[in-house]
Amino acid sequence: MELEIIEVGPRDGLQNEPEQVPTDAKVAYLEALVGAGVRRIEAVSFVHPGRVPQMADAEQVMARAPRVPGLRYAGLVLNERGLDRALETGVDEVNVVVVATETFSRRNQGMSVDQAVDGFGAITERARAAGLGVTLTVGASFGCPFEGEVDPGHVAELVARCTGAQEVALADTIGVGTPADVRRLVTAVREVTDAPLRFHFHNTRSTGYANAVAALEAGAAALDSSAGGIGGCPFAPEATGNIATEDLVYLLDRMGVGTGVALRSVAEAGLFIGRHLGKPIPAQLGRVAPWPPRQEPGAS
Repeated sequence: MELEIIEVGPRDGLQNEPEQVPTDAKVAYLEALVGAGVRRIEAVSFVHPGRVPQMADAEQVMARAPRVPGLRYAGLVLNERGLDRALETGVDEVNVVVVATETFSRRNQGMSVDQAVDGFGAITERARAAGLGVTLTVGASFGCPFEGEVDPGHVAELVARCTGAQEVALADTIGVGTPADVRRLVTAVREVTDAPLRFHFHNTRSTGYANAVAALEAGAAALDSSAGGIGGCPFAPEATGNIATEDLVYLLDRMGVGTGVALRSVAEAGLFIGRHLGKPIPAQLGRVAPWPPRQEPGAS
């Protein structure tokens, strides 16, 4: 069994840092991730620099990003101005966010949910015409920091309204979900789409890895994670780090699920960015000795 890991540390990880990380360090982080075998990376965000200054150098990062066969880079896009920038940089795909609640949508994107849905349609049409892949991410799919619980049926309704994406990502932006919530959400969304499902978990309340297993068992095609476990959302109170790529890879390795990512190498990538940020990282697997994948009885 195999699962695709989408590395989001260079974007979702670094966007929440109080200081802007130099371009050189961002490129070195990408190089370490690519060297670890990661082949799909959400590297940059094309948002207004005034809102997320940590992503202001997206063009410079993409101009220097390493390229190897089979590697795909994604950029986060919230509006058509962001898409204009993305089209100039050579990204392979765009991740377009529609937030599930009105309050968070206005704080995160400066627009209503209806406006975001309309914008998604315009962005998707142009992006696909240009040959880019498109992911729909429904932010705050599990809960909103301002409005509380989010009904899975409401998320499914949004997914049904946003047609044209090649993949649907369901984001637990503030880390409130549990495995039961994952299963309920998958059941609801599968009523309206057969697109591959991707999940974005934060470990804010220590349920992120349990949710990752639940998503895998529910048929997820891909999981987001961040080397080092860094990350968060500047516009969502208490949105702490993503699940860590190295910790997720260990978990999946021991379950016999292939990812193509080398555990020790991706752990080194997490330690690298932690040293650059000057603080301990949430990830655990860079702190302990390696433990091999489980061998089946009789295997050599």
